[in-house]
Amino acid sequence: MHIAMIGAGYVGLVSGACFSDFGHQVVCIDSNAEKVASLNHGEMPIHEPGLAELVARNVGQGRLSFANDLKSAVSEADVVFIAVGTPSRRGDGHADLSYVYAAAREIATVLPEKAVVVTKSTVPVGTGDEVERIIREENPQATVAVVSNPEFLREGAAIRDFKHPDRIVIGTDDARARGVMAEVYRPLHLNASPILYTDRRTAELTKYAANSFLATKIAFINEIADLAEKVGANVQEVARGIGLDNRIGQKFLHAGPGFGGSCFPKDAMALIKTGQDNESPVRIVETVVAVNDQRKRAMARKVANAFGGNIRGKSIAVLGVTFKPDTDDMRDAPSIPLITALQDMGAEVRIFDPVGMEQARKVFENVTFCENAYRCAKGCHALVIVTEWEQFRALDLKELSAVMACPVIVDLRNIYSQEEVERNGFLYCGVGRPKSVAY
Repeated sequence: MHIAMIGAGYVGLVSGACFSDFGHQVVCIDSNAEKVASLNHGEMPIHEPGLAELVARNVGQGRLSFANDLKSAVSEADVVFIAVGTPSRRGDGHADLSYVYAAAREIATVLPEKAVVVTKSTVPVGTGDEVERIIREENPQATVAVVSNPEFLREGAAIRDFKHPDRIVIGTDDARARGVMAEVYRPLHLNASPILYTDRRTAELTKYAANSFLATKIAFINEIADLAEKVGANVQEVARGIGLDNRIGQKFLHAGPGFGGSCFPKDAMALIKTGQDNESPVRIVETVVAVNDQRKRAMARKVANAFGGNIRGKSIAVLGVTFKPDTDDMRDAPSIPLITALQDMGAEVRIFDPVGMEQARKVFENVTFCENAYRCAKGCHALVIVTEWEQFRALDLKELSAVMACPVIVDLRNIYSQEEVERNGFLYCGVGRPKSVAY
């Protein structure tokens, strides 16, 4: 099939590359000429494991291309995916749908007869109705069907998630569109990937409900972690104890500095706004967002508490600034409010991240950027682990002890054994675990 992917950002690029790997003919269209030129030279605008190789293979075999010219790509397409950004709108938290609606207007007059238009972008309930209205307004002769097909990709594991999905949600009441979408995803039939066919509005709400529920699990275990610290319990064992119940499950029960990234914060907020607009508030999600926002900055107090509450004049090494491993994404990363709060408390901050340094330079001011974990720790009074990159899981504790001014580790991801760290002479502070005595 011929597929036009409007938007070569995270979702559009990964989806387009994977569809081409299925054997479809895919053109990814983006208005950013510089990005398109870079992609045509094999340069990836994002860090995603395996993506560069996947793109290169399919470009080389002639199934994947990149362009600025929307007209020629759309006019030959059987399916047109809209995969543009829907960031939180500044000022009110609603999803900004201006890029989605602009794409709908732009493709309307060049769509081939009986084409299928698919919203891959994460959009609030009712957006598909508006996309269809715009297309029919711009092109009254259009016989297109508009489908909702939300993505459920995890950054850092997006290619595997696309090719081995837990589910594929397709929202349409149009029998022809359903048949076309079945053909688009036919290569996944061998994997027995479950496809849920539903109406468009239900598909749109499913995406927001899924992300908000996962965010709720994270906020819940973080509050349990705080309680565990107060009563002398271990949140990791609590999480395992409840996670072995298959009604609950073990995923997303890892206590830490709060959730971030491009999805959970904005999607939870968009669901809140949808509930308010429809006089059906989602109070649990409102609380989740509030708890998470407060938690990120509160992590700085955890660092300060290791020094009796005062870190003025102290040097703090921060390992990991991206919101999760295997990505360079800094959007709503817990490291941002943490580092800001540390600076507000008078600390000097040094940072290192395996792939996020370029993006970090756009975000942070008055910090020292370091080449590796040990140079970051040199002369520091505390080492704070914020992102659980694999290379941080086996640091040489003896070398760290030798280069640091003060042997304190604040492990916000609980990747180390407290006993092992303390055996090497460190004061250790984890999340939701019994505390060491303040240094």
